[in-house]
Amino acid sequence: MGKMIYLDNNATTKVDERVLEEMLPYLKEEYANPSSMYDFSRKSSKAIKEARGKIKDFLGAANEKEIIFTSCGSESANTAIRGALAHDKSKKHIITTKIEHPCVLNVYRYLEKQGYKVDYIGVNSNGELNIDELNNLITNDTALVSVMWANNETGVLNPIAEISQIIKSKNPETKFFVDGVQGAGKVPINVVEAGVDMLGISGHKFHAPKGIGALYVNSKTMINPLIIGGHQERGKRAGTENVPYIVGIGKAAELASDNLQYEMTEVKRLRDKLEKGIIQNIYNSRVNTGLAPRVPNTTNIGFEYIEGELILLHLSDLGICASSGSACTSGSLEPSHVLRAMNVPFTAIHGSIRWSLSRFTTEAEIDYVIEKLPKVIEEITTISPYQAELKALKELKVSK
Repeated sequence: MGKMIYLDNNATTKVDERVLEEMLPYLKEEYANPSSMYDFSRKSSKAIKEARGKIKDFLGAANEKEIIFTSCGSESANTAIRGALAHDKSKKHIITTKIEHPCVLNVYRYLEKQGYKVDYIGVNSNGELNIDELNNLITNDTALVSVMWANNETGVLNPIAEISQIIKSKNPETKFFVDGVQGAGKVPINVVEAGVDMLGISGHKFHAPKGIGALYVNSKTMINPLIIGGHQERGKRAGTENVPYIVGIGKAAELASDNLQYEMTEVKRLRDKLEKGIIQNIYNSRVNTGLAPRVPNTTNIGFEYIEGELILLHLSDLGICASSGSACTSGSLEPSHVLRAMNVPFTAIHGSIRWSLSRFTTEAEIDYVIEKLPKVIEEITTISPYQAELKALKELKVSK
């Protein structure tokens, strides 16, 4: 393969070489089971403890005992949601949003079949939550509120601390779970300051390998384990610890913290340059999120009257990787549930592309996309059945 420009970092990220280097000893010579009693296992056991401390610092937790290692964001979400509800079965009301990741939404659809009542908060046209709706929905029977830190398709940030204050003022017993997968490593996260009870992350979203995640559960929140077996993770998640990958996510968290300022300045600058270059040079493009606050690496741009799948295929031929939405739903021909909730016009919803950068994205790569994309869009528009509409749109933009 020739030139490859990867702008789909919300789907997954490349493993940082420094993360791999830290992991290798535990894939080779330090292979002991950390639960064993002999000296050989002590280095593995110590490595897990150190990684747990790094995740604690990364998330701003009060105590490393509040960190549970999991296999991914989906397991973290399932463990938090189902674990909390299983521990206290007295309440049957849940509040979440229409724009959650499928790994969260599908848990709630499952729970609805088990007798739970689930309310789904809407968003405005920029993807921002209707906070008043949340305030009006909380009752004495509300067991759990679940809101993502940042949306995976649009990058829009939710006001987590404000939401927590509303929840706790209305019903202090209601638990608050946050899917932090797309926020971790892109914006500062402090679970104590934000008032979060549980928060899940996934290592492969911030340059650790796939197959490792973590779950924060504060000391006042009780959950039943999803995986039952041995004593590992203080009885909250059975199974022999995946030492090399735990070491990997710990190192990745440390590096993400070190690079957070770069993410929020330089990565944001490159994202804004890409966004501006597209909007200025392609007449049928629109930023779907308006001026909503977002993570610094993400933009979601709609191209009116053309199909997103065609855009992605043409980009792939040029070695450019982007996405039409969540990687977990990319095989579906249905338009994004997130963009539907935002009421993105039908003219743009099927032609919407998510661009997500990382700290490894270069200026030259952004310049290449800005150069090549207008020609791709122009070629596709020539075969669009909406020629009259495209002509009117072009004339409108020129007149402005």
